[in-house]
Amino acid sequence: MFKIGDYIVYGRNGICQVQDITYLDMNGADKERLYYVLLPVNTRGNTVYSPVDGGKVKVRKALTREEADQLIDEIPDLEQLWISNDKLREDQYKDAMRDCDCRQWVRIIKTLYLRKKERIAQGKKVTSVDEHYLKLAENQLYGELSVVMGMEKDELEDFILQRIGKLKKQKTGGP
Repeated sequence: MFKIGDYIVYGRNGICQVQDITYLDMNGADKERLYYVLLPVNTRGNTVYSPVDGGKVKVRKALTREEADQLIDEIPDLEQLWISNDKLREDQYKDAMRDCDCRQWVRIIKTLYLRKKERIAQGKKVTSVDEHYLKLAENQLYGELSVVMGMEKDELEDFILQRIGKLKKQKTGGP
């Protein structure tokens, strides 16, 4: 069970803070069931109510700072998610997003970043499906990392790229 003040990742709502744990007195809510009252960090003005005893949405505790640092260090070694069939690839992206697993989000970002770069080099446009899942995965990943690392979301991409660059230099013995 999560505690008031905890940060959790709640399905497509992304990172949320537990504001309360209470019984709800509203239409459609089971008055005998305990609920988390969640405030999505990246969507101001919204409140999410989730049964404490579980539901259909995947929920997990947000990463710690140490886990976030470890994840960033693992990025170069994480494999891409690649299937040549467009429909099967989109299904794989959907499944990866539903899993609420930040390593899967990194794999999507990595795959689509490289695919985008390749398509642009060939004079082709980025597909709308690729663009959609790239933004979705970035929003989820950067939203969570911004909270646990105490950074702004728009600073994270540069921070991650710089850190990966430093790691590569350390491995190759470069300056």
